[in-house]
Amino acid sequence: MKNDIAINPGKFRINSVYPDDRYRRHLVSGPFLPEQAAAREGYCSIGRVRCAQRQAECRGIKLEASGRAALEANLLRQPTWVEYSGSFFPVIATVFFLRSFLYEPFKIPSSSMVPTLLVGDLILVNKFTYGIRLPIINKKVIEMNNPQRGDVMVFKYPKDMSLDYIKRVVGVPGDKITYKNKRLTINGEALSYTPLPDYLNEDSLDYSQQFTENLSNVQHTIAIRSGRPPIALEGVMDFPNKDACSYNPEGFTCTVPAGNYFMMGDNRDNSEDSRYWGFVPDQNIVGKAFLVWMNLGNFKRIGTFLNKPKAGVGDDKNFRIYTEATRDYAIRVDRLVGDPRVHRRCCGEGDADDD
Repeated sequence: MKNDIAINPGKFRINSVYPDDRYRRHLVSGPFLPEQAAAREGYCSIGRVRCAQRQAECRGIKLEASGRAALEANLLRQPTWVEYSGSFFPVIATVFFLRSFLYEPFKIPSSSMVPTLLVGDLILVNKFTYGIRLPIINKKVIEMNNPQRGDVMVFKYPKDMSLDYIKRVVGVPGDKITYKNKRLTINGEALSYTPLPDYLNEDSLDYSQQFTENLSNVQHTIAIRSGRPPIALEGVMDFPNKDACSYNPEGFTCTVPAGNYFMMGDNRDNSEDSRYWGFVPDQNIVGKAFLVWMNLGNFKRIGTFLNKPKAGVGDDKNFRIYTEATRDYAIRVDRLVGDPRVHRRCCGEGDADDD
């Protein structure tokens, strides 16, 4: 057997002459690759490139070095979408791991946790402090800590598991919660309240009474609107273990069942919470909120840690300066919109209306 031409990538011609006519091959022309010839001969039992090279060597055909390298690169090159997927996969896997097991960001959409959390706050939630849970099914696989009174917790809304709610833990399993005249009593012990200067609601430009509530040695600020009832009885829904609660116009009393938690918002008269839709089961827990990491409308909020005392809280001088500044702001708005209610609220002329 002899060959009268070498093989180069691209178009080429092979004219193999065999002594026996039974193995004669006709002239082959056009874009013909060596591995295709090898496949026809039945030699391709290993990788395409190596098989083609061996077939060419068996026939005495020499591949140029540059041609061999180009052939190998073309055959081994992955599709573009495979290359991009491979480069992005580590990033996607890292983000999935962080969000599923360690920390997850949330945005505060409502004012139910004012003044602790403001609308627009972007918070970080610790997802492992209450135990490691499997993603999607939210099943706890590793036990760690249990929620404590005073924790700010994110959980799945019992009436719609697709919604995430954030409230403060007021009652843990076995607690007897009494809310009467807008004051909490837990297991027969009344909580202590320290009055603070009124809180200005910047959206509605009205004031709410503000108190420091001591909940199991966790001091936090709550807002209350005078003139509103402790609970709107017509808004109470049906929920599991509702027989553990009793309601009256002055408030309610509930005993928290095992494996459940009682949640309330810090904006007590503007929060739909466990008073209305019941207890939060342990399997609904998402994690513990601990940090405000961003607020595009108020950069001073960045870096605010929850449940930790802030500089100036409890300082009468600081509160007086803040209150005077907010009242001056309300007066300027009053001059623009001509709303006499704002002037009465900020200057103490009569009681504030409850909208």
